[in-house]
Amino acid sequence: MLGLWRGEILGLRWADIDFDAGALHVRRTLQRANGKLMFTPAKTVRSHRTLPLSGSLVEILKEHRRSQEGAMATAGPDWIDHDLVFASAIGTPLDPRNVNRRFTAIRTAAGLPWVRPHDLRHAFATLLVAEGVPMRVIMELLGHSTINLTMNTYAHVLPEAQEDAVARLDGLVMGDDQSKEAAEATDEPGEGEADGGDGLGTPLGT
Repeated sequence: MLGLWRGEILGLRWADIDFDAGALHVRRTLQRANGKLMFTPAKTVRSHRTLPLSGSLVEILKEHRRSQEGAMATAGPDWIDHDLVFASAIGTPLDPRNVNRRFTAIRTAAGLPWVRPHDLRHAFATLLVAEGVPMRVIMELLGHSTINLTMNTYAHVLPEAQEDAVARLDGLVMGDDQSKEAAEATDEPGEGEADGGDGLGTPLGT
């Protein structure tokens, strides 16, 4: 729901989440280097970002925290506290490869087509483009270093978004039934939207 990279998700601490303000701060990422897992600062200035949390996502995170507190009680002295939002059964960082395996098992059990965790990030951005969200806003949400990167990555969605914008404007100006029907027709997902893009880094989509 926020289009984070997998490493950003696995690096999140509870200290990075401000429930009162409804905000999430992206400050670091979990990466594998020289065969070891390590936390590193977010790569660029724009990667360090503050994202708004919807009310539903706040509730999901609160419920997850309650579940994690239960896991802490079960683990007892074996719990190693890293303040991680997403941790193992004993509080340690999750191995990204194990996350991928778990994601694949859940996807297969749900009967969903093949998709990588990173594809959720692309789906997030693609849906925003289709909804007419400004590219600069999408760039900031994704933490892209430049607007050109965002434009080039999601250019395939722009034609449909432009058609939708023209149809809606025509309906506003003309106010006739035909224009309204055209605007409503463009709300239906086309083939490009259904794809969700090719190659959704592997971040998990929160």
